[in-house]
Amino acid sequence: MTGPKSPTAWIEWAWQELDAPDAGRRDSCLEVVSDVLETGRLAQGDAVRVVERLVAVALSDESYELRESALHAVCTATTPYELPYRAVAPLAAADGMEPLLLEYVLGVLGATGDRAAFPAVERFLHHPHPGVRREAADAVKELRWRLDPAREGTA
Repeated sequence: MTGPKSPTAWIEWAWQELDAPDAGRRDSCLEVVSDVLETGRLAQGDAVRVVERLVAVALSDESYELRESALHAVCTATTPYELPYRAVAPLAAADGMEPLLLEYVLGVLGATGDRAAFPAVERFLHHPHPGVRREAADAVKELRWRLDPAREGTA
């Protein structure tokens, strides 16, 4: 990412380019979005709106690569931003996703720190794929840690 554009301008450019017919170009746009989210320079509300759009891409696009890039960007956003469960809740119905994509989904749901994520996460504790089971267990631990009232005094 070079140039004098603001983070919001980069996001707007990426959304426009996301309509390109070339899958490689669309994937590059999602990488730009991920890079912007990683900086933490968007306002919280703007970041949530970006994440909501990424979730829609992850759930609707037919290309595995684009869905993975969208989910990777959402995961990237969980470090600098507190994502509300409502922004990522549609991912809770992603049972039919490929195992690697489910691992992203579970990481995102766990990072919300919202009790509402427990049912979505816990049902994957017995998934046939070991990576999904492992990520589900990690997401449960993350949710418990984030919801621990004793943690409030140590932050």
